[in-house]
Amino acid sequence: MDDIVSSEDLELVLAVARTGSVGAAARRLRVTQPSASQRLARLERRTGLVLFDRDTQGARPTPAGAELARQADHILGHLGGALEAARAAGDRDVRRVGTIASLADLVLPALDAALEGVDVEQVVDHGDRLLDWLDEGTLDAAVLAIAGQIELPRSVRRHRIGTDELVLLLPVGVRRPGTGVRPLAGRRVVFATYDTGSEAVRTRLVALGAEPRRAATVQAALGVARRQAIPAVVPRSVATTRGRERRVDLAWSHRIVLDLVVPRAPAPGVIESLAVLRAELGLAYSS
Repeated sequence: MDDIVSSEDLELVLAVARTGSVGAAARRLRVTQPSASQRLARLERRTGLVLFDRDTQGARPTPAGAELARQADHILGHLGGALEAARAAGDRDVRRVGTIASLADLVLPALDAALEGVDVEQVVDHGDRLLDWLDEGTLDAAVLAIAGQIELPRSVRRHRIGTDELVLLLPVGVRRPGTGVRPLAGRRVVFATYDTGSEAVRTRLVALGAEPRRAATVQAALGVARRQAIPAVVPRSVATTRGRERRVDLAWSHRIVLDLVVPRAPAPGVIESLAVLRAELGLAYSS
């Protein structure tokens, strides 16, 4: 575009506005006065604006010139800040790690502890988005429960952290399941899991007589259960009890494998963090 303004143009406009003359601005910018005058004239032709009233006494900014000088000061300040931020980032030892919303409260503090000594940038998003970022190399690691249930990009590898399982959480005042083949007959039950097994969980609960309702996240399931005083089926690792709440084993087993997914050439320290990550999460592990 003909009216694109470069950073050099902005520096010149700002210098002329501040010094009051093209000559003084040229000296400040360490260019010749003819060169500065020609650049300013070209800028005015390209933009169709008169930026300065020039006479033997100097150069005074027109309203358009004063506004462009004000904007130039703002823009050049941001450019300088962007460069400093980029330099600072280049000096940091950063690991960008992520997980899904249901796992964030559990996993992100554990990753922070496991990667002690480096800057950890945390990301929370859907599993498929995290895998895309791993594939394109903009994410260093992700903790996921779906890695063994879907086809992964060829550019990534998964390393088992451990195994979680679903349990039944009973808030205060909620009675235990009954007996027989339909121990949850007629009872509303909220559930959430962080793998791809939600429909299998729903089917199991219906077979036990329950009226299941799926929550968007594990934390949402816990909130609904406590507010409405109904049972919740959630992963054991996040089913922390409060006061007289109880955790009960399910009538069936639903195990969830958590994996650390990394690029084929992982960043230093990421694979080495597995042992600490397992300990922090308290998950069962067998090689």
